[in-house]
Amino acid sequence: MSLNVIDLIKGQLGPALVSQAASQFGESESGISKAIGGLLPAVVGGLANNADNPGVVDAITKASSSGILGNLLGGSSSNPIITSLLSSLFGDKVGGLVNSIASFSGISNTSAGSLLNLVTGATVGTVGKYAADNNLGASGISSLLNDQKGIISSLLPAGLSLASFGLGAENWFGQAKETVSSVTSTAKDNIAEGVATARENVSEGAREVREQFNNNNDNQGGGSIWKWLLPLLLLIAAGYFLWKQCEKKETTTTMSSSTDSTGTSTDTASATTSTPATTATPAAKTDENIDLNGVMLKGYKGGMEDQMISFLKSDGYKSAADDAALKDKWYDFDHVNFKMGSSTELEAGSQGQLDNLVAILKAFPDSKIKIGGYTDKTGNEASNVKLSQARADYIKAALGKAGVGAQVLGAEGYGSKFAKVDAKASDAERAADRKMSVRFAK
Repeated sequence: MSLNVIDLIKGQLGPALVSQAASQFGESESGISKAIGGLLPAVVGGLANNADNPGVVDAITKASSSGILGNLLGGSSSNPIITSLLSSLFGDKVGGLVNSIASFSGISNTSAGSLLNLVTGATVGTVGKYAADNNLGASGISSLLNDQKGIISSLLPAGLSLASFGLGAENWFGQAKETVSSVTSTAKDNIAEGVATARENVSEGAREVREQFNNNNDNQGGGSIWKWLLPLLLLIAAGYFLWKQCEKKETTTTMSSSTDSTGTSTDTASATTSTPATTATPAAKTDENIDLNGVMLKGYKGGMEDQMISFLKSDGYKSAADDAALKDKWYDFDHVNFKMGSSTELEAGSQGQLDNLVAILKAFPDSKIKIGGYTDKTGNEASNVKLSQARADYIKAALGKAGVGAQVLGAEGYGSKFAKVDAKASDAERAADRKMSVRFAK
């Protein structure tokens, strides 16, 4: 299963960086976020298109040790690796790419150019770090980049396409040009067939009109109004039929041959029909005071802390005969999240819930726990297990440093073993499977 590197890179381009970039460039956060959303798939597409270029692969290898990720805002614009890489990826099309992004997002060309450097730095830095962490050589990096061709084709935001960047889709994702040519040829054939069919129908109608006209003349001696009215009505009907036939064929052909932003043929009619209905957005959770033996912890009512405290106060832990009675009840962290692809960097706000867990363990010193780490279904499973194990170990170590290490009996990474959301679902939907959990143990 292919790893979507865009998911990894997003961890470097979160809300904090967007806010800092907006302040530094004098732009709105929405404009910066919109520009990044357009630049990221374009840059990854550029890398995928140059997956077998030794210079590009070498730049990614060097990026892992260059410190790019540590200074994206300050060092990206002048970093020689990025400057050289952009020239290799886009050549003289860089200006068109910058102009398109500026127009699309409503920011200045200067800001769009700076963001292009920043996104490129985040991309090669993240891919380089992933390659180093997973011992990928040049061939492994090339393979990883080649895998992205089938992933990023639908990730450009609405309103953007490779054509709008001045980048020929036929050169970006392989056989797109041949597909478009084939679709165009089919469209012409369908229209020609429709016109031919319509002409035959009109000819038939005209023949019937002539026969009717002759019959009227023979039977009524030329005195009836139907001598001229009936043929006129039939001619109008035949003309309307011709028009509708041509319109129907042309509309059907247009629907069948619409293309996505990469030039890949898609069935628009089917896509429209199969779009799921919009679901209501869940109500946002609000932090409340959770009572821990008179000490108030900030947490969700019904969240991890609330459930664990209730279980411990009910003597459910004391009454459990052995570990088997506890192993199926896991408590998911509400706030503890790692940055994408990382096992050592927590998202902002995560430490507070770890502190809450420490407080609970200290309040119930006889209790013991185990830590579990999980990933979604994307990516290589061996890498997923390794990442989830490293994250579980990180939390175990953090609890040890806080003085409750003796109460942590183990930590295990399960990878995507228990993931429920399909790998083809959106990143937001798959987020439910990327979690850290804790359970009581004996």
